Amino acid sequence: MGAEANGSSASLNFLIYGRTGWIGGILGKLCESQRIPYTYGSGRLEDRRSLIFDLDSVKPSHVFNAAGVTGRPNVDWCESHKVETIRTNVVGTLTLADVCRERGLVLINYATGCIFEYDSDHPLGSGLGFKEEDTPNFTGSYYSKTKAMVEELLKNYENVCTLRVRMPISSDLSNPRNFITKIARYEKVVDIPNSMTILDELLPISIEMAKRNLTGIWNFTNPGVVSHNEVLALYREFIDPSFTWKNFTLEEQAKVIVAARSNNELDATKLKTEFPELLSIKESLVKFVFEPNKKA
Repeated sequence: MGAEANGSSASLNFLIYGRTGWIGGILGKLCESQRIPYTYGSGRLEDRRSLIFDLDSVKPSHVFNAAGVTGRPNVDWCESHKVETIRTNVVGTLTLADVCRERGLVLINYATGCIFEYDSDHPLGSGLGFKEEDTPNFTGSYYSKTKAMVEELLKNYENVCTLRVRMPISSDLSNPRNFITKIARYEKVVDIPNSMTILDELLPISIEMAKRNLTGIWNFTNPGVVSHNEVLALYREFIDPSFTWKNFTLEEQAKVIVAARSNNELDATKLKTEFPELLSIKESLVKFVFEPNKKA
């Protein structure tokens, strides 16, 4: 359970799913720092009765879903565990949205923006990003397929706020799920500009979105794109001057992964309009990730 509420957060009481997950863990710490009471849900997403028990016992003001199957060590796991992936990512998420709707509760759902890939209408380097209302066009991985399925169904739930996270990054460079930590450990990386999500900046914004009872689909990334090489160059500049890396092509990458990976730019205009203070991806990387970790 989180800290006692102060005056400004007196009416807030968050129920969070995803206690053992990366985003779920950060959310708990943010609630403590903001003195927002919170509880981690103990029910399984696909078990409706257990969710109802959580809601009846916690009586939350808002529900956050940071639970889901991404696969370990990566999304390739989902290719050979399709039923398990459906059970959590589709059945579970829909069940949670449904029980929240019955009680008139806003559900903040951390989804993915890895449901698009550059195409003729959104070419690489054009600055033309996919908007919230665009239809997903990436089916290269089973993980992304299930996420696109559930996003389409959740459009019918007026109580759901869907946040499309992409290639999440945080200032915790020891976390194996951190995009920077991942690519710094790879033998070779592709070099493609992508939209990304700086959690240190955006997760506090998601709490603010709950306070404003915002719903619908949101591209939950920092404005603009950054390439793998640009990220690693910053890593070398701020963290390890001796760091080196090698590139390879998408064709070469395809030989060492089971499922294809999504590369895209998401248009963050809607989020930037609601939160004008939102930094561009490169500014956010320096301010929230590299400056705090800078080696003297």
